[in-house]
Amino acid sequence: MSSSYGPTVYCIGRNYADHAKELANPVPAEPVVFLKAASAVRPLAEGQTAHAGETFHHEAELVIRIGRETALGSTGSWELVDGLALGLDLTRREVQTKLKEKGLPWTLAKSFAGAAPVGPFVAQERFADINKIKFSFGVEGIPRQKGDTSDMLFQIPTLLTFLLKANRLVPGDLVFTGTPAGVGPLRHGESFTLAFDELGLAFTGRL
Repeated sequence: MSSSYGPTVYCIGRNYADHAKELANPVPAEPVVFLKAASAVRPLAEGQTAHAGETFHHEAELVIRIGRETALGSTGSWELVDGLALGLDLTRREVQTKLKEKGLPWTLAKSFAGAAPVGPFVAQERFADINKIKFSFGVEGIPRQKGDTSDMLFQIPTLLTFLLKANRLVPGDLVFTGTPAGVGPLRHGESFTLAFDELGLAFTGRL
């Protein structure tokens, strides 16, 4: 049975120990999952962004796209993935902190128009080791973040299996797999670059 809705944008928090520590968060024992609205997704180069007068925190991440429908309770694997991209989980950090202090959900700090810029998708066959993908992020030519997916606390098959415990996955669903340490400010109008280091592929964007 095919789905007439989607995509769902799943995001994994605290999936790199160093990032959890830099925000003074505990290292989780299981994946931390939150959602962004589909309307948060935009291309890197251009797109409307809500709250444009604010300063966001950038969180550079590997993004995977689901290529086939998978039933609830299935075991996740790389076979479900039909493309990999780099993207940003933009965060209204001050808003998030205030909401967390009140014990309230922090959806409005994570899900808003333009909160999920995503670059072009690349076939997984292009990578020498799909479990060890190195990527980097810079703002206005200044390096900010470097990641290696082998450092993730929960690898892709584990993440997909965890998500499938609660939801079936459908083609077009996106999973933001977590950010390494080095998050920092990003302002409207600033240019940035996301790169798959191994492939020599760099994608430029502007907030």
